[in-house]
Amino acid sequence: MAKKRDRVTNPEPFLAGADESSKASSRKRSKAPKSHQEQQKVLSSGMSSKILKEALIQQKEVEEEEAQQQNHGGLVFKKDLLPEVEEEENDDNDDNDDLDNFTGFSETNEYVDVEDKVDEEEERLLAAFLSTDDRPQRTLADIVIERLKEKDAQASTDLQVMPNLDVSIINLYKEVGQSLSKYTSGKIPKAFKHIPAMRNWEDVLYLTEPDKWSPNAMYQATRLFASAMGTSKVERFYKFVLLPRVRADIKKNKKLHFSLHQSLKKALFKPAAFNKGILFPLCESRTCTTQEAKIFKGVLQKSSFPALHASVSLLKLAEMEYCGTTSFFIQILIEKKYALPYRVLDAMVAHFWRSYEEPKVMPVIWHLSLLCFVRRYKADLLKEDKSSIIRLVEKQRHHLITPEILQELNKSRSRGEKEADPMPISTPVCVMNKTIDEDRFDIPEVPMEED
Repeated sequence: MAKKRDRVTNPEPFLAGADESSKASSRKRSKAPKSHQEQQKVLSSGMSSKILKEALIQQKEVEEEEAQQQNHGGLVFKKDLLPEVEEEENDDNDDNDDLDNFTGFSETNEYVDVEDKVDEEEERLLAAFLSTDDRPQRTLADIVIERLKEKDAQASTDLQVMPNLDVSIINLYKEVGQSLSKYTSGKIPKAFKHIPAMRNWEDVLYLTEPDKWSPNAMYQATRLFASAMGTSKVERFYKFVLLPRVRADIKKNKKLHFSLHQSLKKALFKPAAFNKGILFPLCESRTCTTQEAKIFKGVLQKSSFPALHASVSLLKLAEMEYCGTTSFFIQILIEKKYALPYRVLDAMVAHFWRSYEEPKVMPVIWHLSLLCFVRRYKADLLKEDKSSIIRLVEKQRHHLITPEILQELNKSRSRGEKEADPMPISTPVCVMNKTIDEDRFDIPEVPMEED
């Protein structure tokens, strides 16, 4: 009997590369398009209305706050300083790192300076738009002292002006202030962590003398208040504590301490409070120097800033009285390349047009901010707006920047216009002729060459 042969099997797949292709397809994942492949998105009407609503809310809050400062009443103190639960919802949380684990910053990063300097001529042009009012910016101490004087004009000591506070509480927070004035790293006093939850937190914070805190203590305080307080309260901390301290440090040292620079970056975790507590008061004061503007601009440039709040910032800055250094902030916000509502774009056009009758020579940063605006949003401008900008730059002219602005305006479509169809590629036309009929019996003679 013949031996049965074993069946020979081919270890290779029937189709070469079939397994590899199937495995590759199973491993294939959909990837997000790269930044240079993303197309410009049109801002939805819902997002546009949300931006305008946020702008109106912030403007209303600013007006109410100014009215409250003019008509503020007596100071209300609580008998106990136990923390109370905040009614306001805190949406933006700081990082979960424990404040007590702070190890300080490297000594090599002690100060932050601007990279590019402004020449004297540009400084002179910018200074022409600044206010001549040299009054110092209001601080938390000014606010509290004014309210205390209204409550009791005869008050001269802390015990007299704060009768509802125990002597031990007053002394406790004075000691906290002394500790914060020497703070470098490590744990912060526990009593300080309770301040954000107090109803009269501003008055207790005043006892710690914030103007004497060390830069690292200011950084820790900014982290604490930005994470533990609502927008309306942390805005006041930014406006009356952080901003005056930062400006005073820049004025004194001609640059900013690294810890205070990091404090500004932490302040951006509450973008609405950053707008109303830092950016708007700084520009409204009309005393923002070029050095200050460049440092604050650097913070915005290197940090994330949501499109909603950037739109609100541009709308508010466009409506303010121009002070020269405002253009630094307008330029950096435009360079974020966010889709903006038409109302913001129209406000920006009106902002630039107000300089048409300006007898002063406009600074270079004004021309640069206009160039950035035109380059980014030229297709979203009305034809009338483009004509106005052309008239504007012909009057307020810069020998290098104006030709670029005109070139951007002339080679772009306007809002509401459709893009021109590309020219069709010419292809050879095939002409079908009539079929040639031949008579095979009547073929003409073909001359042949003789051999």
